[in-house]
Amino acid sequence: MKDKRILYVCSEVIPYLPETELSSTAFNVAKYAHSKGVQTRIFMPRFGVINERRHQLHEVIRLSGMNLIINDMDVPLIIKVASIPKERMQVYFIDNDEYFKRKAVYTDEDNKLFPDNDERMIFFAKGVVETVKKLNWAPDIIHIHGWLASLLPLYLKEFYKEEPLFTESKIVTSLYKNGFEGELNNELASKINFDKVDENKVSTIEVPNHTNILKSAIENSDAIIKGSEDFSEEIEEFISNSGVKVLNYQPEDILTEAYLNFYKQDVLNLQDA
Repeated sequence: MKDKRILYVCSEVIPYLPETELSSTAFNVAKYAHSKGVQTRIFMPRFGVINERRHQLHEVIRLSGMNLIINDMDVPLIIKVASIPKERMQVYFIDNDEYFKRKAVYTDEDNKLFPDNDERMIFFAKGVVETVKKLNWAPDIIHIHGWLASLLPLYLKEFYKEEPLFTESKIVTSLYKNGFEGELNNELASKINFDKVDENKVSTIEVPNHTNILKSAIENSDAIIKGSEDFSEEIEEFISNSGVKVLNYQPEDILTEAYLNFYKQDVLNLQDA
Protein backbone atom coordinates (compact mmCIF):
# COMPACT_ATOMS: atom_id res chain seq x y z
CA MET A 1 0.00 0.00 0.00
CA LYS A 2 3.03 2.28 0.20
CA ASP A 3 2.60 5.32 -2.07
CA LYS A 4 -1.02 4.46 -2.87
CA ARG A 5 -3.34 7.45 -2.58
CA ILE A 6 -6.37 7.47 -0.32
CA LEU A 7 -8.82 10.36 -0.17
CA TYR A 8 -10.78 10.42 3.10
CA VAL A 9 -14.04 12.36 2.85
CA CYS A 10 -15.58 12.73 6.28
CA SER A 11 -18.49 14.50 7.93
CA GLU A 12 -16.51 14.65 11.18
CA VAL A 13 -12.86 14.23 12.20
CA ILE A 14 -11.11 14.68 15.54
CA PRO A 15 -9.51 16.96 16.72
CA TYR A 16 -11.72 19.45 14.85
CA LEU A 17 -15.03 18.10 16.17
CA PRO A 18 -15.89 16.18 19.36
CA GLU A 19 -14.95 12.53 19.60
CA THR A 20 -17.59 10.14 18.26
CA GLU A 21 -17.41 6.66 16.74
CA LEU A 22 -17.31 8.34 13.34
CA SER A 23 -14.85 11.17 14.02
CA SER A 24 -12.32 8.98 15.84
CA THR A 25 -12.52 6.09 13.35
CA ALA A 26 -12.03 8.45 10.39
CA PHE A 27 -8.98 10.01 12.05
CA ASN A 28 -7.39 6.77 13.29
CA VAL A 29 -7.73 4.95 9.97
CA ALA A 30 -6.24 7.87 8.03
CA LYS A 31 -3.43 8.25 10.57
CA TYR A 32 -2.54 4.54 10.41
CA ALA A 33 -2.58 4.47 6.60
CA HIS A 34 -0.40 7.61 6.58
CA SER A 35 2.08 5.97 8.98
CA LYS A 36 2.42 3.04 6.56
CA GLY A 37 3.50 5.24 3.67
CA VAL A 38 0.08 5.78 2.09
CA GLN A 39 -0.44 9.25 0.63
CA THR A 40 -3.51 10.65 2.37
CA ARG A 41 -5.75 13.68 2.06
CA ILE A 42 -8.65 14.35 4.40
CA PHE A 43 -11.64 16.51 3.44
CA MET A 44 -14.37 17.70 5.79
CA PRO A 45 -16.86 20.60 6.01
CA ARG A 46 -15.63 23.76 7.74
CA PHE A 47 -18.43 23.87 10.31
CA GLY A 48 -18.73 27.15 12.22
CA VAL A 49 -17.97 25.42 15.53
CA ILE A 50 -14.41 24.72 14.39
CA ASN A 51 -11.99 27.19 15.96
CA GLU A 52 -9.93 28.42 13.03
CA ARG A 53 -7.32 30.20 15.13
CA ARG A 54 -6.67 27.30 17.49
CA HIS A 55 -6.42 24.78 14.64
CA GLN A 56 -4.53 27.20 12.36
CA LEU A 57 -6.83 26.98 9.36
CA HIS A 58 -5.93 29.21 6.46
CA GLU A 59 -7.57 29.82 3.12
CA VAL A 60 -5.91 28.37 0.02
CA ILE A 61 -6.37 31.20 -2.45
CA ARG A 62 -5.26 29.19 -5.49
CA LEU A 63 -8.01 26.62 -4.81
CA SER A 64 -10.74 29.01 -3.71
CA GLY A 65 -12.70 31.30 -6.00
CA MET A 66 -14.78 28.71 -7.81
CA ASN A 67 -18.55 28.83 -7.88
CA LEU A 68 -20.59 25.63 -7.67
CA ILE A 69 -24.08 25.36 -9.14
CA ILE A 70 -26.50 24.12 -6.49
CA ASN A 71 -30.10 23.92 -7.70
CA ASP A 72 -29.57 26.67 -10.29
CA MET A 73 -27.75 28.95 -7.82
CA ASP A 74 -24.12 30.10 -8.02
CA VAL A 75 -22.55 29.29 -4.65
CA PRO A 76 -18.96 30.40 -3.84
CA LEU A 77 -16.53 27.67 -2.78
CA ILE A 78 -13.86 28.51 -0.21
CA ILE A 79 -11.07 26.03 0.56
CA LYS A 80 -9.16 26.11 3.82
CA VAL A 81 -6.39 23.82 4.97
CA ALA A 82 -4.73 22.78 8.23
CA SER A 83 -2.25 20.17 9.38
CA ILE A 84 -3.00 17.76 12.19
CA PRO A 85 -0.29 18.40 14.80
CA LYS A 86 2.49 15.77 14.95
CA GLU A 87 0.95 13.74 12.11
CA ARG A 88 1.96 15.84 9.08
CA MET A 89 -1.44 15.08 7.62
CA GLN A 90 -3.23 17.73 5.61
CA VAL A 91 -6.91 18.37 6.13
CA TYR A 92 -8.89 20.35 3.56
CA PHE A 93 -12.02 22.18 4.65
CA ILE A 94 -14.91 22.81 2.27
CA ASP A 95 -16.39 26.17 3.24
CA ASN A 96 -19.15 28.57 2.30
CA ASP A 97 -20.59 31.31 4.52
CA GLU A 98 -24.19 30.50 3.66
CA TYR A 99 -23.90 26.79 4.47
CA PHE A 100 -21.21 26.48 7.12
CA LYS A 101 -20.70 29.73 9.04
CA ARG A 102 -23.41 28.97 11.66
CA LYS A 103 -22.15 27.80 15.04
CA ALA A 104 -23.65 24.34 14.78
CA VAL A 105 -23.12 21.12 12.85
CA TYR A 106 -26.37 19.48 11.68
CA THR A 107 -29.14 20.88 13.89
CA ASP A 108 -30.30 24.16 15.44
CA GLU A 109 -30.64 24.99 19.15
CA ASP A 110 -33.96 23.12 19.25
CA ASN A 111 -32.24 20.02 17.83
CA LYS A 112 -34.10 20.36 14.53
CA LEU A 113 -32.29 19.49 11.32
CA PHE A 114 -31.26 22.51 9.29
CA PRO A 115 -33.63 22.81 6.31
CA ASP A 116 -30.68 23.27 3.94
CA ASN A 117 -28.80 20.11 4.99
CA ASP A 118 -29.72 18.68 1.59
CA GLU A 119 -27.93 21.50 -0.23
CA ARG A 120 -25.02 21.30 2.19
CA MET A 121 -24.61 17.63 1.20
CA ILE A 122 -24.64 18.45 -2.53
CA PHE A 123 -22.24 21.38 -2.03
CA PHE A 124 -19.84 19.23 0.01
CA ALA A 125 -19.82 16.40 -2.57
CA LYS A 126 -19.22 18.72 -5.51
CA GLY A 127 -16.77 20.87 -3.55
CA VAL A 128 -14.58 17.86 -2.73
CA VAL A 129 -14.47 16.69 -6.35
CA GLU A 130 -13.77 20.15 -7.79
CA THR A 131 -10.98 20.74 -5.27
CA VAL A 132 -9.34 17.37 -5.94
CA LYS A 133 -9.52 18.16 -9.67
CA LYS A 134 -7.68 21.44 -9.04
CA LEU A 135 -5.07 19.56 -7.00
CA ASN A 136 -4.80 17.09 -9.91
CA TRP A 137 -4.49 14.33 -7.33
CA ALA A 138 -5.91 11.01 -8.57
CA PRO A 139 -6.84 8.80 -5.59
CA ASP A 140 -6.66 5.01 -5.71
CA ILE A 141 -9.35 4.84 -3.02
CA ILE A 142 -11.98 7.33 -1.91
CA HIS A 143 -13.18 6.43 1.59
CA ILE A 144 -16.37 8.12 2.77
CA HIS A 145 -17.38 8.53 6.43
CA GLY A 146 -20.68 9.99 7.63
CA TRP A 147 -24.10 10.73 6.16
CA LEU A 148 -23.33 14.35 5.19
CA ALA A 149 -20.65 12.96 2.85
CA SER A 150 -22.84 10.15 1.53
CA LEU A 151 -23.93 11.76 -1.75
CA LEU A 152 -20.36 11.60 -3.02
CA PRO A 153 -20.60 8.00 -4.35
CA LEU A 154 -23.71 8.92 -6.37
CA TYR A 155 -22.06 12.06 -7.78
CA LEU A 156 -18.86 10.21 -8.66
CA LYS A 157 -20.73 7.40 -10.42
CA GLU A 158 -23.14 9.68 -12.27
CA PHE A 159 -22.38 13.42 -12.44
CA TYR A 160 -18.58 12.94 -12.64
CA LYS A 161 -18.51 9.60 -14.46
CA GLU A 162 -16.62 11.10 -17.42
CA GLU A 163 -13.97 12.72 -15.19
CA PRO A 164 -10.66 10.96 -16.06
CA LEU A 165 -9.04 11.75 -12.71
CA PHE A 166 -11.35 9.25 -10.98
CA THR A 167 -11.51 6.53 -13.65
CA GLU A 168 -9.47 4.08 -11.58
CA SER A 169 -10.66 5.22 -8.14
CA LYS A 170 -12.43 2.70 -5.92
CA ILE A 171 -15.18 4.02 -3.64
CA VAL A 172 -15.39 2.68 -0.09
CA THR A 173 -18.16 3.84 2.25
CA SER A 174 -18.15 3.34 6.00
CA LEU A 175 -21.66 3.08 7.43
CA TYR A 176 -22.51 4.38 10.91
CA LYS A 177 -25.64 4.25 12.99
CA ASN A 178 -25.35 7.79 14.36
CA GLY A 179 -27.52 9.42 11.72
CA PHE A 180 -30.59 11.59 12.19
CA GLU A 181 -34.28 11.24 12.96
CA GLY A 182 -36.89 12.19 10.41
CA GLU A 183 -36.17 13.41 6.89
CA LEU A 184 -34.12 16.03 5.11
CA ASN A 185 -35.73 18.58 2.78
CA ASN A 186 -38.03 16.63 0.45
CA GLU A 187 -36.64 18.60 -2.50
CA LEU A 188 -33.30 16.75 -2.25
CA ALA A 189 -34.06 14.37 -5.13
CA SER A 190 -35.20 17.15 -7.47
CA LYS A 191 -32.10 19.22 -6.63
CA ILE A 192 -29.92 16.25 -7.60
CA ASN A 193 -32.03 15.75 -10.73
CA PHE A 194 -31.15 19.34 -11.66
CA ASP A 195 -27.60 18.03 -12.16
CA LYS A 196 -28.99 15.57 -14.72
CA VAL A 197 -28.21 12.57 -12.54
CA ASP A 198 -30.01 9.38 -13.65
CA GLU A 199 -33.52 9.48 -12.16
CA ASN A 200 -33.42 5.77 -11.40
CA LYS A 201 -30.35 6.34 -9.25
CA VAL A 202 -31.96 9.28 -7.46
CA SER A 203 -35.18 7.37 -6.73
CA THR A 204 -33.47 5.63 -3.79
CA ILE A 205 -33.49 8.93 -1.90
CA GLU A 206 -36.91 10.14 -3.03
CA VAL A 207 -37.73 9.92 0.68
CA PRO A 208 -34.57 11.50 2.13
CA ASN A 209 -34.25 9.73 5.47
CA HIS A 210 -31.05 8.32 6.96
CA THR A 211 -31.74 4.74 5.85
CA ASN A 212 -32.27 5.72 2.22
CA ILE A 213 -29.18 7.93 2.17
CA LEU A 214 -27.14 4.94 3.35
CA LYS A 215 -28.77 2.79 0.65
CA SER A 216 -27.76 5.29 -2.04
CA ALA A 217 -24.17 5.23 -0.78
CA ILE A 218 -24.14 1.41 -0.73
CA GLU A 219 -25.43 0.99 -4.29
CA ASN A 220 -22.87 3.47 -5.65
CA SER A 221 -19.83 2.14 -3.76
CA ASP A 222 -17.34 -0.58 -4.65
CA ALA A 223 -17.01 -1.70 -1.05
CA ILE A 224 -18.72 -1.16 2.31
CA ILE A 225 -17.31 -1.10 5.83
CA LYS A 226 -19.60 -1.48 8.83
CA GLY A 227 -18.35 1.27 11.11
CA SER A 228 -20.94 0.49 13.80
CA GLU A 229 -21.67 -2.83 15.43
CA ASP A 230 -25.24 -3.36 14.32
CA PHE A 231 -27.73 -1.97 11.82
CA SER A 232 -31.42 -2.35 11.10
CA GLU A 233 -32.62 -5.48 9.33
CA GLU A 234 -33.50 -3.31 6.36
CA ILE A 235 -29.93 -2.06 5.95
CA GLU A 236 -28.40 -5.49 6.60
CA GLU A 237 -30.61 -7.00 3.91
CA PHE A 238 -29.81 -4.19 1.48
CA ILE A 239 -26.07 -4.77 2.00
CA SER A 240 -26.50 -8.52 1.47
CA ASN A 241 -28.38 -7.99 -1.79
CA SER A 242 -26.05 -5.29 -3.10
CA GLY A 243 -23.22 -7.57 -4.13
CA VAL A 244 -20.56 -5.13 -2.94
CA LYS A 245 -17.57 -6.26 -0.93
CA VAL A 246 -18.09 -5.88 2.82
CA LEU A 247 -15.84 -5.58 5.85
CA ASN A 248 -17.79 -6.32 9.00
CA TYR A 249 -17.48 -4.25 12.17
CA GLN A 250 -13.97 -4.37 13.66
CA PRO A 251 -13.06 -3.94 17.34
CA GLU A 252 -10.99 -0.87 18.06
CA ASP A 253 -7.76 -2.76 18.84
CA ILE A 254 -7.52 -4.32 15.35
CA LEU A 255 -9.54 -1.80 13.36
CA THR A 256 -6.82 0.19 11.60
CA GLU A 257 -4.86 -2.85 10.44
CA ALA A 258 -8.05 -4.61 9.31
CA TYR A 259 -9.04 -1.58 7.22
CA LEU A 260 -5.64 -1.43 5.53
CA ASN A 261 -5.77 -5.15 4.74
CA PHE A 262 -9.28 -4.71 3.33
CA TYR A 263 -8.08 -1.89 1.08
CA LYS A 264 -5.19 -3.99 -0.17
CA GLN A 265 -6.79 -7.41 -0.61
CA ASP A 266 -10.46 -6.74 -1.32
CA VAL A 267 -10.65 -3.23 -2.77
CA LEU A 268 -7.44 -2.99 -4.82
CA ASN A 269 -6.82 -6.76 -5.17
CA LEU A 270 -3.12 -6.36 -4.48
CA GLN A 271 -1.02 -9.45 -3.82
CA ASP A 272 1.08 -9.63 -0.68
CA ALA A 273 4.60 -8.59 -1.39
